[in-house]
Amino acid sequence: MPTIAPFGTTQDGTAVQLFTLSNAHGLRVAITNYGGTIISLLVPDRSGILGDIVLGFDAMRGYQSAEYLRAGPYFGALIGRYGNRIRNGHFVVDGHHYTLARNNGAHHLHGGLRGFDKAVWQATAGTSAAGQTLTLTHQSHDGEEGYPGHLAVTVVYTLTEKNELRLDYTATTDKATPVNLTNHAYFNLSLGQRPDVLAHEIQLFADRYTVVDATLIPTGELRPVAGTPFDFTAPHVIGGRIGQVPGGYDHNWVLNGAGGSGLPAAARVYDPASGRTLHVSTDQPGVQFYTGNFLDGSLRGKGGVVYGQHAGFCLETQHFPDSPNQPEFPTTILRSGAVLHSTTVYTFGVQS
Repeated sequence: MPTIAPFGTTQDGTAVQLFTLSNAHGLRVAITNYGGTIISLLVPDRSGILGDIVLGFDAMRGYQSAEYLRAGPYFGALIGRYGNRIRNGHFVVDGHHYTLARNNGAHHLHGGLRGFDKAVWQATAGTSAAGQTLTLTHQSHDGEEGYPGHLAVTVVYTLTEKNELRLDYTATTDKATPVNLTNHAYFNLSLGQRPDVLAHEIQLFADRYTVVDATLIPTGELRPVAGTPFDFTAPHVIGGRIGQVPGGYDHNWVLNGAGGSGLPAAARVYDPASGRTLHVSTDQPGVQFYTGNFLDGSLRGKGGVVYGQHAGFCLETQHFPDSPNQPEFPTTILRSGAVLHSTTVYTFGVQS
């Protein structure tokens, strides 16, 4: 069974807990029910030495600090109702106009001022045939952050004996509403040894990406990556062409969706320094590859490590940004009577 320990309190005095899942190979992941946040993730390097590979804080107060709330990096948190941006904080469903918080310039980002990342989820630790589990549930009420409908969400984290961290999302609603759930973990496969991820090699299983304007809202164009700095169809060092992308990578790739009998592959990352590998597979149509562009050294994380620019990368499996306002994109509208199911799997390994 997972272990359970106190993890402090929220600003309003609500107690939160830390749940640690482990497997027979020594992998351990610690998750708090505050925002479903992944606090630490210990995996071995090529020498078998365990290391924590996600950005975050040692204590709850780190996630409550003024500096963190101002920076808003969403370290390791569950994101909802809508991951990524919605243009002008506005959308129309069935002829009804809805207005959301504009918390990213003129736009709505990651569920608003108090998204799922700031909720205290109900938590149940357990085991399954695949491994140790943590089941989190949350009720989002009609009108919360401007969204229509009462939304019931369940997220199950499973750490398997295949060295996988599996996230299974389920949601239902009583009124049509946009839903786009994801996790915002920042990975650095040499965290604590190297200050940034620019030497990591990444492959994205995507031939196109969603072109965005200067405020990172999609224009609607799905452009081929060939011949551009967005081409990661073959492994490429993250830092190799990042200077050609104004601001760095913070874009949605359109996944090819070919995966044989299992979940389609989304990404593969290799860190030559540690030998660690990360494979991401998902049933989602897109992945947001973000290179920590807005980290500026103002946050000091676990072990006192300063998180400067590009200290970690994110692979947020998702539907496309601004889909409620982009009728040509796959729909994100969940309707009453329907059930949303989504799965993403992070698999860890080593390469000599």
